[in-house]
Amino acid sequence: MKWIKAQWRETLAHLDLPLLLIVCVLSGIGLASIYSATASDGFWKLDRQIINMLGAAAVMLTVARTPPQTMMRYAVPLYVLGVVLLVAVALFGIVVNGSRRWISLIVVRIQPSEIMKVAMPMMLAWYFHKHESVLRARHYATAALLLAVPVVFILKQPDLGTSLLIIAAGFFVIFFAGLPWKVMFALAAALGAALPMVWTMLHDYQRRRVMTLLDPTSDPLGAGYHIIQSTIAIGSGGTLGKGWLNGTQTHLEFIPEKHTDFIFAVFSEEWGLLGNGVLLILFTLLVGRGLMISAAAPTMFSRLLAGAVTLTLFIYAFVNMGMVSGILPVVGVPLPFISYGGTALITLMLGVGILMSIHTHRMLVKK
Repeated sequence: MKWIKAQWRETLAHLDLPLLLIVCVLSGIGLASIYSATASDGFWKLDRQIINMLGAAAVMLTVARTPPQTMMRYAVPLYVLGVVLLVAVALFGIVVNGSRRWISLIVVRIQPSEIMKVAMPMMLAWYFHKHESVLRARHYATAALLLAVPVVFILKQPDLGTSLLIIAAGFFVIFFAGLPWKVMFALAAALGAALPMVWTMLHDYQRRRVMTLLDPTSDPLGAGYHIIQSTIAIGSGGTLGKGWLNGTQTHLEFIPEKHTDFIFAVFSEEWGLLGNGVLLILFTLLVGRGLMISAAAPTMFSRLLAGAVTLTLFIYAFVNMGMVSGILPVVGVPLPFISYGGTALITLMLGVGILMSIHTHRMLVKK
């Protein structure tokens, strides 16, 4: 009994209360929205999401107690494991709905690209920490290569949404490591010049998503249906919304994927502009707290990792809200802590655990 109490006190000592409060409020909003979106199907999805949250919370608490030095030791093995599993997916992966993203390992089926969401920023943070005193152009080039290897495999699956998140996480590490602005402008110009070639390399469904973004009404019952119905739901919420469980677009089954990728449309219809404002404030506080933790981190590894994790959370929220609102293509990115799902939630909670670990261990980390 004493051991359990000691372990519980130790766990509580490694929690960042502001961060924990924000995540709990967002998770509560998520449960309420999932219940509203799936009320006609019974409680089983809500029950499963509660189980997902408990499992993800356990991961967060475990990681929060793990010192950043330990994370740094596992950065390279985790990255190598992720790349090996991505190669295995390319060779032996399971095809689901036309995409080869999963691999069976004895009794479980995993999606290795989810591992890279964490392994990539950890690997690059470790690399720049190792070469902190002698950073040259070749180090940034090597970091770009380390980033490109898993991204190529993930794009081949194809999984554009996950690849964009991993690219963003890796870029944030490289940016925080001191990538010169002139290099970033040159890369932006090169990307702009390469867009015609990139367009030819996209899959047909990816090109349709871009064209649908430009004109959803060109295929209102096909590719444009998702965007049209989600924007109708957001607009119909007005200023104050229709009230919880009273969303007509939601409960008349017009909104597709309403409990996962398009749950923001459900929330917007029921809580309106006011609710969206509260949601934006919560995500702003989450990102702000993460950046404060990054700024106070004592080592380059901790600083780069915290900054990348924080801005990746921002990208999750920005891309999801943007695609549901019709200003970005649909890429299948969940709304953090609100969308239904277990794998993404565990990844997000793991990121929060990393931030808590960096914050609470900052006085113990040796430079």
